[in-house]
Amino acid sequence: MPDAAADPRDPAAPAGPVGPFADAQALAGHVRTAGLRHAKLYVVDWDGVLRGKYVGVDKLLKALGDGFGFCEVLFGWDIDDAVFDGPSFAGWDSGFRDATVRLLPESARAIPFEPGGLLVQGQFEGRPAAVCPRAALLRVLDRLERLGYRVRAGFEYEFFLFDETPDGARAKGWHGLKPITPGSFGYSVLRETVHAETYDEILSTCTAMRLPLEGLHTETGPGVIEAALAVSDGVESADRAVLFKTMVKAMAQRRGRMATFMAKWSDDWPGQSGHVHLSLIDREGRPAFAGGRGGDLPPALSAALGGLVAATPELAVLAAPTTNSYRRLIPGFWAPTWAGWGVDNRTCAFRMIPSAGAAQRIELRLPGADANPYLALAGAVGAICLGLERGLDPGAPVEGSGYDADVPPGRALPATLEQAAERFATSADARDLFGDAFVEHYARSRRAEAEAIRRRIPDTERARYFEAI
Repeated sequence: MPDAAADPRDPAAPAGPVGPFADAQALAGHVRTAGLRHAKLYVVDWDGVLRGKYVGVDKLLKALGDGFGFCEVLFGWDIDDAVFDGPSFAGWDSGFRDATVRLLPESARAIPFEPGGLLVQGQFEGRPAAVCPRAALLRVLDRLERLGYRVRAGFEYEFFLFDETPDGARAKGWHGLKPITPGSFGYSVLRETVHAETYDEILSTCTAMRLPLEGLHTETGPGVIEAALAVSDGVESADRAVLFKTMVKAMAQRRGRMATFMAKWSDDWPGQSGHVHLSLIDREGRPAFAGGRGGDLPPALSAALGGLVAATPELAVLAAPTTNSYRRLIPGFWAPTWAGWGVDNRTCAFRMIPSAGAAQRIELRLPGADANPYLALAGAVGAICLGLERGLDPGAPVEGSGYDADVPPGRALPATLEQAAERFATSADARDLFGDAFVEHYARSRRAEAEAIRRRIPDTERARYFEAI
């Protein structure tokens, strides 16, 4: 169906983006002169979900200097707000203390459909920083910088749009949901034109919020869209990615629709990816992956691929964090099944994209759209650090289909979330990169996620066994 008419109460998008602000003083000056009425302060949890609250302007100004308190339960419950059983980093035994969150002035953005407000991100300090996803990414980025490099990255997301509301989808038991378009029609100019208002709202909102997109198009499948975020430095690329996912879902629901970033929602269609395009810049500002002749890889690119193929099977849970993630990682559905690399080969976990100059890069094809952007990028950067430190050789590239290749020992990806959590928990490399506290608590959270799903009887089991067995 065509797009719903725009809500006449929606304000026009601002003439240009707000910020970024260099420091707290600059942001405070904007707050005092812009006539703001409130701010929305947020942090990001294990699952890449934004958790936050509205505050008044006076509270915002105070928080810019002193920080603000946020309950540690954020790291003690799951995506369904259920507290993990037993002792944990943040559980009943700890009393769910308040932790200090420092506001990030550079993150401040206006939301086009919330006039008089401001969106500001915070990051945990002190004890919770040991398990905070954003802090974990910053630690491996710092390790990479000590090796002489920084990361440039851009996230690509596939998501499905449905003509459904949250209440309606629940009433249907998540069955029989109606996508906004039928059938397969990848790169369809027709679909994009019929739904021009939807595409325009995504593009204009992302521009206004400093989340620039390089591309937006239909993918193959009913109601599926792919968006490519513009490349940016290090943690900023993940900051943009996590906001993009939330804003797309918010825009959809404001129009009586729903967007999903599940790794695989349908038995019939391929899963939804959260690919990351990544390159390195050296201390002199030069593209470290550029160059190479006669099939030879530049040293930094070779070592980066060597680290990725060697370490990813143990770090896979960072890019595939749910039980549903592993339903996407199957042969023939545009997702990898083992840690191999190839030259412009989309059947591999790591696609080396040859190009002149700075455009030569690695595409990380393991992450699904469900991955926490901070952790998906942290796992890749950590693996690259190991490759650079150890001078690891990636071996020969995969020729032809990676699904038909002989898998070297130790390179198969985990088949389930339980396997992935166990490999992460027992990985010396994971502990070296992220610390014992992070590894133990994150692995525990993933085991709890798997257990929560295992306790529920899926409809497929009832259909298969209820009568016949």
